[in-house]
Amino acid sequence: MRELSTKPYLIRAIYEWCSDSDRTPYISVKVDGQTRVPEEYVKDGEIILNISQDAAYHLTLGNDLIQFSARFNGVTREISIPVSAVQGIFAKESSQGIIFPAEEQSDAPQTETDVEETGENHTSPQRTPSKGEKPRLQIIK
Repeated sequence: MRELSTKPYLIRAIYEWCSDSDRTPYISVKVDGQTRVPEEYVKDGEIILNISQDAAYHLTLGNDLIQFSARFNGVTREISIPVSAVQGIFAKESSQGIIFPAEEQSDAPQTETDVEETGENHTSPQRTPSKGEKPRLQIIK
């Protein structure tokens, strides 16, 4: 029997935590041939997407695939992302979330981290860090 990956469960858990905490869940995605996202918003092979209830319609967080529709510059687009392409999920307001290892040797994330947003999200305005704010990395054991 194939061992189940913990990654989709962790994505759903952080999504639920964001929703319960009135925070905006974002996902960082490494775009490849299996990923259906608007190519014009992909930067350096990556895209950051708002997956909140207000931005992602008919959201399905499955074990193998994340699917939803979202508006980009007023045009509704169908999004399909393999769970394997998700690099991390985090709250926009606090940058708290999980970054997954680039090449997963195990199914568990290596760290819980405060994420500095590096991509653009076109489904809602982006947070601009204040001058004194610095990214932090916190290892949880």
